[in-house]
Amino acid sequence: MPVTTVVNESLAIFSDYAFRAALVIYLVAMMVHLGEYARVRVPSAAGERAAVPAGVGRPGTVDLPDLPGAVEDTGRSRRSPAERLGRTAVALTVLGAGLHVASLVLRGAATSRWPWGNMYEFTSAICAMAVVSWLVVLHRSSRAQRSAELRRVGAFVLLPVVVLLFLAGTVLYTEAAPVMPALRSYWLAVHVSAATIASGLLLVAGVASALFLVRRGAGSLPSRETLDRVAYRTTVIAFPIWTFAIMTGAIWAEAAWGRFWGWDPKETV
Repeated sequence: MPVTTVVNESLAIFSDYAFRAALVIYLVAMMVHLGEYARVRVPSAAGERAAVPAGVGRPGTVDLPDLPGAVEDTGRSRRSPAERLGRTAVALTVLGAGLHVASLVLRGAATSRWPWGNMYEFTSAICAMAVVSWLVVLHRSSRAQRSAELRRVGAFVLLPVVVLLFLAGTVLYTEAAPVMPALRSYWLAVHVSAATIASGLLLVAGVASALFLVRRGAGSLPSRETLDRVAYRTTVIAFPIWTFAIMTGAIWAEAAWGRFWGWDPKETV
């Protein structure tokens, strides 16, 4: 007798609401990040020496978010406008990530399965993993001086996330429903989970690598050493996970369809 899964429509609706709210918050966070990026000025060493004579302070002339905020006479630290924008953008990103993860959890609870049984759910899960990975990278650099300059990469990480989520919510959107019999397998949790984690990490590595290539003409970006470090460390984690995903996918395909590889476009890519 086939297994019938009842979809909880209320949870599915709340999942869609959380998804849309996360998309809007990501978009706002990206714009705030761009505001931070636009306010940062990185003058040349010669220009800075000419603009600021020795022994004369020129507060407000140069925005240096990499350094601790200036300390007022009252002892309270003062953050630059760019740093305030950057911190606001990170806070918005954390809020969006929370709503995004909640949308996936609600989707899974509504369908009583892992919430990546179609391209809409899979794309949403990849983007959620990419944002969480980026927040982890940013948190791990919070004790270093490069934290502020690395934070400015957030706009470029959120850009593909916003585009992919928009496509997922429009072109790829699928109503919450049970999956086909071939997908009702524990391999859905093993294979697709590994592919989701690896894809999210590789998205961050791809953004860092692309910025590495254009770093020469964009002085406000982190140094090439920092970008290379981010790309390398995320790829080192993602590559073996992706290899495991391909192996388990082939095993799953043989069990479900009787062949390890079918030259499906998604498989090939």
